[in-house]
Amino acid sequence: MNLVSYKKLTEGEEGLNKKLVPAIERANRILTKIGEKPNEYRMIDLSKELDLNKSSMYSLLYTMTDLGWITKKEKGTYELGPYLGRLNHLYFRNFSFIQSFYNEAPKYATEVGETIQLGVLKGTDVLYLGKIDAISNVRLVTDPGMTFPAYASAIGKIQMIDFKKEEIEKRFRECNFEKKTSNTTSSIDELYKKIQFASKEKVAIENEESAYGFHCVAAPIYNYEKKIIAGVSFSMQTENWNEKFEMAKSAVLNLSEKLSQLTGF
Repeated sequence: MNLVSYKKLTEGEEGLNKKLVPAIERANRILTKIGEKPNEYRMIDLSKELDLNKSSMYSLLYTMTDLGWITKKEKGTYELGPYLGRLNHLYFRNFSFIQSFYNEAPKYATEVGETIQLGVLKGTDVLYLGKIDAISNVRLVTDPGMTFPAYASAIGKIQMIDFKKEEIEKRFRECNFEKKTSNTTSSIDELYKKIQFASKEKVAIENEESAYGFHCVAAPIYNYEKKIIAGVSFSMQTENWNEKFEMAKSAVLNLSEKLSQLTGF
């Protein structure tokens, strides 16, 4: 479970935000330290590390141990407790991944002025789950609920950057690589090279593979297990690509990072 750590609150009591409840903020700092280095800190270590007096530290540790937030080991060190695992489970049970996309994506679409899509890899296809349209007379043909070949889309390629070639060969061995345009990826070897490029660049780029006159840049979304579970992409026309590519690349990376954080990455 990821615990929020405020940088301005890590230098001692003088950095406290007056709007925060001190005891809860201190507990959060203690949990973060223990989570980062389990079974390493004793009470005296935490007291020195976080600049808290021993009396306050004792009360906090006693309370958190009693609540199951932390567990005290035989050597007097601490690790995160079982109750945090329950909270983690409850969080993800109530987590709406698609709703988070619709909460976060509009500001990036407004910033760049281009369409954003959310999709997951299903076999050899991408299943689109969400879409924020740009203010434009041109609309993409893919809408939530539709599928499109992963080999012909940036949002598909970016979700395979952790795949070994053997896995790609197995997944696409019966794929006929139907041509959408003359630029469409046409073989497993070509697909693998593009996936390797995406892995190196941290984004996948698609230049008129799905339709003439359109380009995409996509980034991966990770979960708490550090596994890619989806992708987000910007799509735009050729006339905007050179001008907006760097802006779109930065924005899609920021959006993917935000959505990854919300899933526990």
